[in-house]
Amino acid sequence: MAHLARTMAAAIACAGSLTLAASHGGELPETGTPSASRDLPGKRSGESLDALRARQAALKRQLAQLAPEGHYIVVDTAHNKLLVKRRDDTILDAIASTGSGTILDAPGKPGTRWVFDTPRGEFKVQSRLTNPVWVKPDWAFLEEGLGVPTDPAQRLEPGTLGDYALGFGKGYFIHGTLYRRLLGKNVTHGCIRLSDEDLRTVYRLSKIGTSVIIF
Repeated sequence: MAHLARTMAAAIACAGSLTLAASHGGELPETGTPSASRDLPGKRSGESLDALRARQAALKRQLAQLAPEGHYIVVDTAHNKLLVKRRDDTILDAIASTGSGTILDAPGKPGTRWVFDTPRGEFKVQSRLTNPVWVKPDWAFLEEGLGVPTDPAQRLEPGTLGDYALGFGKGYFIHGTLYRRLLGKNVTHGCIRLSDEDLRTVYRLSKIGTSVIIF
């Protein structure tokens, strides 16, 4: 299924190439022209609009063949979008927040650091929680300049994660947020945040074993 994530990324890149080609009269500009998008994945110098459309259609067929059975979740970390799909159909198109990519070094512990990225790849929903309570990890205290507590009860923080949480492994969750104004931005510590309404829909449409594809 890692191939599915790569194919999705290629399809999105191809769609971007189509937009660029359309704006240049049906052909991508040659590399080196000021308006050329040099960093656009899948870009082929001078590729015609018809060729791009054919390639996009082929990628869509590949995606349809690779898609999991039933509902599955797709997260685009570059654009902070979460989709719930069923085959080719998009059931939900939600604005999300994903990992910031920032790094925190543990004070007084050389070599101990946290990188706050959302993991990429294919995962499965492993847990479905209602009224989840956040168990604050060490970095949450260090980030605030506080000491790490020895009493486990001091780590518990209810109400932070929203009404639901979907765990997809290694402490990562799809959950709610208190900071709706930050949806659409790369601001999290690796988890995926949604609005209350979208989270409710994702929870309803998912089950244990639902595929979560992140790229």
